[in-house]
Amino acid sequence: MVSTQLKRLTAVSVATGLALSLAACGKGSSTDSGGEDASGATVLKMWTHNAGNDAELAAIQGVVDDYNASQSTYKVEVQAFPQDSYNTSVTSAASSGSLPCILDIDGPNVPNWAWAGYLAPLTGLEDRAADFLPSVQGVWNDELYSLGYYDVALAFLARTSALEAAGVRIPTADEPWTKDELASALAAIKASGQFDNVLDMQTGNTGEWWPYAYSPQLQSFGGDLIDRENYESADGVLNGPEAVEWATWFRSLVDDGYMPLKSGQDPAQDFFNGKTALLWTGSWSAAPAAESDIADDVTFLPPVDFGAGAKIGGGSWQWGVSATCSDMDGALDYMTFAMQDEYVASISEATGTIPATDGAAAMVDGYGEGGKYDIFRVFSKNFAELRPVTPGYPFIATTFTKAAQDILNGADPQATLDQAVKDIDANQKSNDNFAPTS
Repeated sequence: MVSTQLKRLTAVSVATGLALSLAACGKGSSTDSGGEDASGATVLKMWTHNAGNDAELAAIQGVVDDYNASQSTYKVEVQAFPQDSYNTSVTSAASSGSLPCILDIDGPNVPNWAWAGYLAPLTGLEDRAADFLPSVQGVWNDELYSLGYYDVALAFLARTSALEAAGVRIPTADEPWTKDELASALAAIKASGQFDNVLDMQTGNTGEWWPYAYSPQLQSFGGDLIDRENYESADGVLNGPEAVEWATWFRSLVDDGYMPLKSGQDPAQDFFNGKTALLWTGSWSAAPAAESDIADDVTFLPPVDFGAGAKIGGGSWQWGVSATCSDMDGALDYMTFAMQDEYVASISEATGTIPATDGAAAMVDGYGEGGKYDIFRVFSKNFAELRPVTPGYPFIATTFTKAAQDILNGADPQATLDQAVKDIDANQKSNDNFAPTS
C-alpha cells in the first residue's frame, strides 16, 4: 500500500536539483502564447504534474470546465505531465521561452522558481489567501506567488491496544508526548515482545521524504536546516548541540532495536498486519486505516515535542502564474475563480487530502469540525512548519538527506553535520544568498 501522496514526496528531490541548476536560464523568457480559439477567446495554457493521477486530474479538469463555461473571454486548456518529469519540463520551458500561463508547483520549490523569474505575484488574491492554511501559501520576498487546494499532515499511526498494554499516556494535540514519554513508550512496547518493529519511520523511502519527515523532528530538538533569520548560513543550527542531539537520537532508534535501519517494502501493510506498533506516516493513511480489519484498534497520534515544540512538515502542490504570461489578467481571473471553496473541496475530496479552507472542510465528509479526519487539520494548523523559504532549498534538501542517511548508517553526527553546513553555506554564498531580484 503506497499512497499517491507518498509517491509525490519521494519523487521531488532529483527534479528540484535541476530546478536550482537551471533557474537563471528562465529569467526574461517569454511565454508560449496559446493564441485564440475559433470563438475568439484567449487560450490560457495550464500545466499540471498529474498525468497518471486520474482522480486529481479529473477534479482539476472539472474546475477548468466550469471556468470555461462561466465566461467567453478566456479558455483554459490543460496539459498533464508525469510527475517524475514535470519539474524538468518546467525548467526547460523557462529556458526556451515556452512556459504556460498557469502551472502547479511543489510548495518547497516556490521560492526557487519565484527567484528565478518563473512566477508572477498573485496580485489581488491576498485577501482570499488569508482564508487558506498558512502552509499552502507560497510566499517569497513578502509576496504571494502560489496557493494550494490542500495539505497533508504527518502523524503516528498507532495500535491502541499496544499503548494501553504498555500503560502509556495516549497523547493529544493539546498535549503531545515529550521525548521522555516517547522513550518510555518505545521501551514498554518493546518489552512486550509482541511486535517485530516497535516503530517504523519509513526509512526505506527516498527523496523529499527525508527532509519532509525528519527535519521537523530536528526543529523540535531546537535545530534547523538553515538559520531562518537571514538564510545565509546553516552554521550553529544544523551542526549545533541541538542538531547533534537529534542526530544521536535518530541513530539510537536503530541501536536500541526500536526501528529497522531500513523499513520494509510496504511499511503500512506491516502495520496493518501486526508487525509494527507505531508507524510514522501521514493523513493519507486515514482512509486505509478506517477501512482495515483493525480499524477499531488504530489511532493517530500527534508529533512528539522534543523540547522546542511539536512540529511536522507543511506545504504540498500549489498553483501559480508564470511571470511571462501574455495575458496576466486572464490568468489571475482563472486563479480567483478556481480558489472558491467548492473547488477546494472537490479537489481535496478527490485526493483524500486536508482541505485548505474552513469553508471547504465543511463540505468534505469527515473534515468538518469534529469529523473523523478533522484531527489532521488540527495537526496542520498547530504544528506545520514550512521547509526553508529560500531558493536554495533544493540543495539544502539533498544535502540534509545525504547527511541523515549517513548518520543512520553509523557516520559520526558532528562531523557529518559540519560537512553538510559547509556544503550548504558554500551554495548559498555562491548564489549571493539568493537575494531577492526585485
